[in-house]
Amino acid sequence: MRRTPSLTSLRLFMLVAYHRSFSETGRVANVSQPALSRTIRLLEEQLGARLFDRDSRNVRLTDAGEALLPIVERLTADFDHAFSELAPRLTGERGRVVVGALPSVAAGALPAAIASFRITHPQVDVVLRDQLSGALYQQMQERQIDLAVTTPPDEGDFRFEPMMRDAMVLVVAAGSPLDTGTPANWSIFADHPFIAMAPRSSVRELTDAAMITAKVVARGHYDCTQLATVGALIEAGLGITALPRSTLGLLQRGRIAERPLKGPHVERTIGLAYPIGRTLPPAADAFRRHVLDQAGVTPAA
Repeated sequence: MRRTPSLTSLRLFMLVAYHRSFSETGRVANVSQPALSRTIRLLEEQLGARLFDRDSRNVRLTDAGEALLPIVERLTADFDHAFSELAPRLTGERGRVVVGALPSVAAGALPAAIASFRITHPQVDVVLRDQLSGALYQQMQERQIDLAVTTPPDEGDFRFEPMMRDAMVLVVAAGSPLDTGTPANWSIFADHPFIAMAPRSSVRELTDAAMITAKVVARGHYDCTQLATVGALIEAGLGITALPRSTLGLLQRGRIAERPLKGPHVERTIGLAYPIGRTLPPAADAFRRHVLDQAGVTPAA
């Protein structure tokens, strides 16, 4: 069985055909003349035909060489075109990234980061999926998303790059008797209806842990999945809650007010998570670097 000629040997054949000179081809291709001669001789052996007639002054294509030249030109042009299509994907300039995020992040800071990324990477499609933290890590394991902006993992093989610390604050109706602006203890939730976020949400986990630490038994109500619902219930005077400060921009700021919470001081860490041992697609890695840069964090190598 004949071996298929290499693309390198075919390119060198094409250069010799163009220059009609082995010495000039060697100079242009930065290949020694003996090495070039060996390559052409091996190509002729693989094809079973002589490709050049040459003497001390001239190099001419044989009939077989004339027949081969347009084929090689077409093959190399197709290869160059295919590689030019591939190159932007290898550098992250083109492609698709599926990013997951906590709902509060997806509706908060992340859209601005996506918009600025699209300016520098217009050929990258960004797909955003908002989920609770546990679902985000599950989706990364199942390769449904490439990376996620979320809270740290409880376990598993994930790399987590912190971006910000987000303190929990008391949220009350603006203008209500509780709108004093002064720090409050977590014990306040024992005396007023507590509007809770949904179980398994990162916010709910923080509030439950804080109340255990503070030895507070709150009267939980509603178990909301949407921050807009929480805000509407507070505005209606149906209760109070604790939320990360970064989420307050998603509420009607003129209708709610915040107070610092102490005893204990509670905050969540928001960062960028992705699986260890799995190479991120170039477009996803470019997005990772962009988001971290926007947050003022130096990306890991």
